Amino acid sequence: MSTAATSPLVEALHAQATALAEATPALAPARALAREAALAHGVPTTRNERWKYTALRALAARRFEAPAARVDVDLKVIANIPAPRLVIANGRYAPALSDLHGLAEGLRVRLLSEVLRDAPTEAAGWLATDTAATDAAFQQWNGALADEGFVLEVEPGVRVATPLHLVVIGAEDGADRAFHLRHRITLGAGAALVVAKHHLGTGAHRHLLNTVLHVELGEGATLTQARVQREADGATLIQRTQATLGANAHYRRLDLELGGALSRHELDVALAGDGAQLDANGVLLADGRRHLDTRLGIEHRARDTRCELTWRGLGAQRGRAVFHGGILIAEGADGSNATLSNKNLLLDDGAEIDTQPVLVIHADDVQAAHGATVGRLDDTALFYLRARGVPLAEATAMLTAAFLREPLAVLANEPLEAALAATLDARLASAASARE
Repeated sequence: MSTAATSPLVEALHAQATALAEATPALAPARALAREAALAHGVPTTRNERWKYTALRALAARRFEAPAARVDVDLKVIANIPAPRLVIANGRYAPALSDLHGLAEGLRVRLLSEVLRDAPTEAAGWLATDTAATDAAFQQWNGALADEGFVLEVEPGVRVATPLHLVVIGAEDGADRAFHLRHRITLGAGAALVVAKHHLGTGAHRHLLNTVLHVELGEGATLTQARVQREADGATLIQRTQATLGANAHYRRLDLELGGALSRHELDVALAGDGAQLDANGVLLADGRRHLDTRLGIEHRARDTRCELTWRGLGAQRGRAVFHGGILIAEGADGSNATLSNKNLLLDDGAEIDTQPVLVIHADDVQAAHGATVGRLDDTALFYLRARGVPLAEATAMLTAAFLREPLAVLANEPLEAALAATLDARLASAASARE
């Protein structure tokens, strides 16, 4: 084992990866490459620019066990999530909680475990990871350890309007466990799909969830994706989304970061085909002692591409939100249009928000704008509501909700937007009660 890998976290993951490779020899070479890269690079530290604001010392000092064979989860946890839905609980597929009634024709749904078992050659390519990256150990560990996930494929020309719900549940089961999931969403030319992904927690668990999602959109395809993270207060989530958009493809997504102790999401999108479009909005609700870190890396690689990014952050009590919005317009990507807005609200002196918009342009004839702000509630608006008899707590809640709801409109799907607005409002009510 490399000297870079001396922490309890890495020692535990190394042992699990070695055992998994021995159990699946057909995948051993691909897993070994990922494992050795992770061992060589070690857990990222704040000396690395990409991890400057997120310290992992406490996480590195912990030891996690592999997933158990099964876990029992009460149906009430998913009571408000309709079919069709697929559920993974503590890293294992949960057929008793899943319901695929109403699944559209032309949408193929598989589990990663099925592909690993039945098509190891195909799966080996899916486990490939950037072994040279010195700051991507968690993605490398994912390549070494991922044994479950959702695999979605939509045939060319098939347009699926009914949302498919993907649910990942962390449940207390007597031990701290690490789960490594790898998902894939592939849309053929002209296809369309709506996906809602839910990260839910039940019980006072402190699991580690390490997830990678690959998205590939063919020419003219449209993917609408909502991701709602409501994990347990002790959970740690490390997630990466890598998307490639073909010509005239359109990717709409919304991220609501509402839970967990530590949650980091890296969203990397390549606008690779002429006319590709990205609308990616999000909300970071950092209250209590929650640490939420989002890092965007958007690359305009082709002509006439467009991205519009609207993110809102809230810091309360001793919570911390970190946001990096990186946009690169590459040479030759003429006619590109890029907009980034990141506005943040601080409710308490103990909270902290760090925001860093970055715009790099190497092309001509482009339109680009970016901005970030951190501030308090508008005193004039508060005075207006108080003068009309609205109590201070209620006035604060009204203005906060209005501020954070703006990104939800990106989905262009009223029923889904309404459901997510209700989820956000409930979470805000809980945060307000905790501050009283």
